[in-house]
Amino acid sequence: MIEKGVVTRVAGPLVIAQGLVNAKMYDLVKVGTDRLIGEIIEIKKDKASLQVYEETTGVGVGDEVLSTGEALSVELGPGLLGSIFDGIQRPLDLIKEVSNSDFIKRGIDVKALSRKKIWSFKPTLKKGEKVESGDIVGVVMEGNIKHSIMIPPGKEGVIEEIKEGEFKVDDIVATLKSPDGNKEDIAMISRWPVRHGRPFKRKLRPHEPLITGQRVIDTFFPLTKGGSATVPGPFGAGKTVIQHQIAKFANSEIIVFIGVGERGNEMTDALLEFAALIDPKTGQKLINRTVFIANTSNMPVAAREACIYTGMAIAEYFRDMGYDVSIQADSTSRWAEALREISARLEELPGEEGYPAYLGSRLAQFYERAGKVETKSSKKRSGSISVIGSVSPPGGDLSEPVVQNTLRVVKVFWSLEDTLAFRRHFPAISWLSSYSLYVPALREFWKDNIAEDFGHLRERALLILQRESDLLEIVRLVGLEALSPEERLIVETAKMLREDFLQQNAFDEIDNYSSLKKQYLIIKLIISFYNAGKQLIGEGVSLEELMEVNSIKGIATVKFTPENKLGDIERKEKKIVKDMHEFAEKAAVAQK
Repeated sequence: MIEKGVVTRVAGPLVIAQGLVNAKMYDLVKVGTDRLIGEIIEIKKDKASLQVYEETTGVGVGDEVLSTGEALSVELGPGLLGSIFDGIQRPLDLIKEVSNSDFIKRGIDVKALSRKKIWSFKPTLKKGEKVESGDIVGVVMEGNIKHSIMIPPGKEGVIEEIKEGEFKVDDIVATLKSPDGNKEDIAMISRWPVRHGRPFKRKLRPHEPLITGQRVIDTFFPLTKGGSATVPGPFGAGKTVIQHQIAKFANSEIIVFIGVGERGNEMTDALLEFAALIDPKTGQKLINRTVFIANTSNMPVAAREACIYTGMAIAEYFRDMGYDVSIQADSTSRWAEALREISARLEELPGEEGYPAYLGSRLAQFYERAGKVETKSSKKRSGSISVIGSVSPPGGDLSEPVVQNTLRVVKVFWSLEDTLAFRRHFPAISWLSSYSLYVPALREFWKDNIAEDFGHLRERALLILQRESDLLEIVRLVGLEALSPEERLIVETAKMLREDFLQQNAFDEIDNYSSLKKQYLIIKLIISFYNAGKQLIGEGVSLEELMEVNSIKGIATVKFTPENKLGDIERKEKKIVKDMHEFAEKAAVAQK
């Protein structure tokens, strides 16, 4: 029900209105003569506080406010993939066509999904079949992606009529007769309130890794399909590059990329890159399975608060089709800043560093919508949403509230360090302070799909890197000569792990992605070198002599081995170990 009120005060993106007697929290409102879009975020007696998602310049006391009686919702249907939306799902490409301008005109009202485009609908059910919430009535092909048209949540009944052919998104493709005898039309388009999670049957335990092709992530600090991770780090440490790499190479079927207050040039880079890259899974452009939410830093601050919910609602829609979806949110710090600004204008009691006291619960509400679930449907179907949120703490301070509140709810922490970035070590993820709580859940997967000893080799490598950190402190104080031969072997092996395994070139055709099998073979080769070296040093061979074996120098090149020639790494491992032992035997004979 549309209700009218009037503006009584304007404070930036916050507008106070009076007269909205029947309004509810989070109702969508339209403010002033330009019909600016906003939401009700607080109600006190007869006054409502509105969060306006556009520039409020020109809005004054006495201007009309219309409450639509509906929550802020997204349009869901064919046409989402490959689209670029702002924080409240206005299509930026369609707005540019309509307004003939590079800037969004205030109050512009353009439907999120085109009402002109024709789609080919193929039914999967027949007349007379019984259906329930989540059942797929038909499919539309968007490139190589099968877009399922589902029975909306909360609906059930019998298919009374279903069509096949070419339709627009708002055309009726099926008619449903509910148990109480009422008829309901089913179109290819539906709506869903962004702040409410879509229903599902039950959450499932994540057991399959989200393979990103980044060795430091997949081997040392893995994320599962349906998991949540955070990437905090200072400016210039490579957060955005990591987000792009995961979006490009992760084994997700759908990508939702949310630019939360990102600089415009970074968002432009992502758009241009995704439009040019060929997706190895489908052979089509990567952008064809991506949805972009572009809420850049020059867009209204209040819209940042809504944009992550917009992205999540779209992700849940594809999850319910049975897809594995990954969300990249860059960065949640800008989202938290929007919360802080609105909270300050509401004159709420501030928490730590001026952030609202409810910052932690809002972050938890967002991340808890990640997960692997059994979807609502009469047929068994599962889908997942993996969330990777980057955080930009001022000065790289990991003790600040956004980082700490995020760490309380996510299970993977990829800690970016500027010291690594300054040494040109990318990805600049610290192997000493990062962690993943999904490792126990993935041990069975590694055993069944990669190798029995994958988990063991991973642990050995991490121990060597941690031991190196302690030894380097001694080296800084008294020099390398103070170390024993075994300790110097640890330092040499750790150097190989850092430079030949962890360091990865995002711009190299081969090195930018490594399969789990390749990651296993590289780390196995380095640990085999260490084991053989430890044995020979124990027999009296010096490390300096050992390092002169020619084949050892080839370890540095194994990461550039193409995926179709992984057998070369196995052969190289055997040759290195053989050459080391042959060298030791010759040295022993010569000494006698």
